[in-house]
Amino acid sequence: MKRALRGVVLGLAAVCAVVIGSVVAGARINSTASYPVGVYWEVNAPLEKGAMVIFCPPKAAVFDEAKARGYIGAGFCKGGYSLMIKRILAVHADHVTVSAEGVCVNGEPVPNSKPFDADKAGRPMPHYPADSYTLGDGQVLLMSDHSPLSFDARYFGPVNQSQIRSVIRPVLTW
Repeated sequence: MKRALRGVVLGLAAVCAVVIGSVVAGARINSTASYPVGVYWEVNAPLEKGAMVIFCPPKAAVFDEAKARGYIGAGFCKGGYSLMIKRILAVHADHVTVSAEGVCVNGEPVPNSKPFDADKAGRPMPHYPADSYTLGDGQVLLMSDHSPLSFDARYFGPVNQSQIRSVIRPVLTW
């Protein structure tokens, strides 16, 4: 009995060591609907349009509300927010418009970007105060081009590029 228990404890310790080692090395697990669930890996790649990134949301009331409503999880980012995965869809000097039909960047529509007026519980969704704006120096527009239900820039607007931790790539998704 003691031998079996010791084996189980050692096995769990080994699994924990592998998981912790993988996270330290750059593995990230996505369990949200913004992108396919699975394992992603932080890579050394440029922060440019089209790059999928992992970022810490800035401390702001819109993210406090998102966390309270369960749109984003709790985590280790400032404000107690979890890391978020999005794609860079606009950068400095790009023009963004948000309408009832969706988001456009420099006149080009973004797939799956029609904003919702209310969430599934019937609560009004937050909306960035400007319907049309040009990104300033260091600003990026972070959105999901995968899921129409993603909590992204159509609700919180642009963020500073300094919030981005790294570019990520999917390794194993389902």
